[in-house]
Amino acid sequence: MEFFKIRRDIPFMRHALIFNVVSLATFVLAVFFLFSRGLHLSVEFTGGTLMEVNYAQAADVGKIRATVASLGFADVQVQNFGTSRDVMIRLPAQKGVSTAQQSDKVLTALKAASPDVNLRRTEFVGPQVGDELAHDGLKALAMVVLGIMVYLAFRFEWKYAVAAIIANLHDVVIILGFFAFFQWEFSLPVLAAVLAVLGYSVNESVVIFDRIRENFRRYRKMTTVEIINNAITSTISRTIITHGSTEVMVLSMLLFGGPTLHYFALALTIGILFGIYSSVFVAASIAMWLGIKREDLVKGQVKKEEDPNDPNAGATV
Repeated sequence: MEFFKIRRDIPFMRHALIFNVVSLATFVLAVFFLFSRGLHLSVEFTGGTLMEVNYAQAADVGKIRATVASLGFADVQVQNFGTSRDVMIRLPAQKGVSTAQQSDKVLTALKAASPDVNLRRTEFVGPQVGDELAHDGLKALAMVVLGIMVYLAFRFEWKYAVAAIIANLHDVVIILGFFAFFQWEFSLPVLAAVLAVLGYSVNESVVIFDRIRENFRRYRKMTTVEIINNAITSTISRTIITHGSTEVMVLSMLLFGGPTLHYFALALTIGILFGIYSSVFVAASIAMWLGIKREDLVKGQVKKEEDPNDPNAGATV
């Protein structure tokens, strides 16, 4: 389905160098902020206090979050679990303050706001658990990257695999750079969003690479640059429909999903926008600079130039 059809190919590759210089500068800044500021890790990674409380009536999560935040706790996670009357509260670890002291302080404030609250359980989530989650998350990220590279190498050719992986890692590092620069909380939902962006970005690259392969078979007189420009231009309508509808859904989570979904939706929003950019200007450009040609994708279908004195003229290679 196409909302519109562009008759003339847009010369994307004419400006490839400029856009990739901008990408490289953004990537370098993201790496700099990751090393200089680091990620503001959530309770799942750093350890802290976990509380479960119960109310006689349906709990007002927003009011509970405001009450706990007024005690001086930053990045508190408050969410329902099980029923609307059960609430889970995650508190970041504080130096010199025990789990019992934290839970007593919070429970006192909650009882002052609503006397019907009862403490079900409280426990300390140690940094060791956070280390395991961090290592498991990095392993998952490495496995996703490896799987994508193997898939693209089998489906296309190694030059496309390299281009797509560089573009995808570009998206991931820039997302992490945003979180490091603004010191947004990096939690398990955000890690899930980062992994989702990897798959989402590679899907856009595959669509463009598929069209490039199809164009190499169809247009034998076009140069590589013209082939790539035509492939990107012909998929613009599909890109607008797909990414536009996805972005509307993600923005609705960002605006109306509340604090629980805020950073998850924010990571997806950044990832989708940079995923489109990287698939067009990073992946396609790198593939072009690596020297892709018709023979890489259309093996067995490229004809030799015919020589009238050659008895094998017209044979395929």
